[in-house]
Amino acid sequence: MRESPGRVEQGTAAEPRAKSAEERILQAGKRLFAAKGFDQTTTAAIAREAGSSESQLIKYFENKDGLLRAIFEDGWQRLSFVYSAAAIAESPEEKLRVIFELIARALQEDRELRNLMLFEGRRVRSQSSEILLTTGYYRLLTEVESHVTPLLKTSRLEKELSPRAVASALIGMLESMLRDQAISERREGKSQPNGEEIRAMFRLMIGCFKK
Repeated sequence: MRESPGRVEQGTAAEPRAKSAEERILQAGKRLFAAKGFDQTTTAAIAREAGSSESQLIKYFENKDGLLRAIFEDGWQRLSFVYSAAAIAESPEEKLRVIFELIARALQEDRELRNLMLFEGRRVRSQSSEILLTTGYYRLLTEVESHVTPLLKTSRLEKELSPRAVASALIGMLESMLRDQAISERREGKSQPNGEEIRAMFRLMIGCFKK
């Protein structure tokens, strides 16, 4: 039998899925950490923003550190598409350009995640000596190093630089430019350096490793 126009059966895929308490807390934490900073944001405020409770936050994330780590892991997971895009590139130079240009573009579009990664990501927690580095960051380092390795083998710089040193420098350059961009937006209301300048710098730096 033909259904009436516009009718949607209950429980079908056409219905938007309700967000779980875990998802709401994750998103609330991301918003508040980005707006107010990690130290200035309380678990009570996150629970209120999420329409949940502190007990639910503790259940899913243990504490604020656990929530921040989960936000980063979720963010890196969303960025993982860059590695698939890079895989179809033909040369190591192009693979590196794809990775850095797509990450820069994605973080410019998700400024909350960008600012959290830049200003809250690598910090020593107040109650421990642990520096918060997620598996997503280590994957980026590993992927970049793997593409730098064959690039260096055909470069006059092979005897002077290790793949790890180059990977570290490239990632550090990305972080520095995005950090300056975020600071410029806060102070001056405009992005400096802008997206095209960031892409141009990576094309320039990666081109240095050619014969």
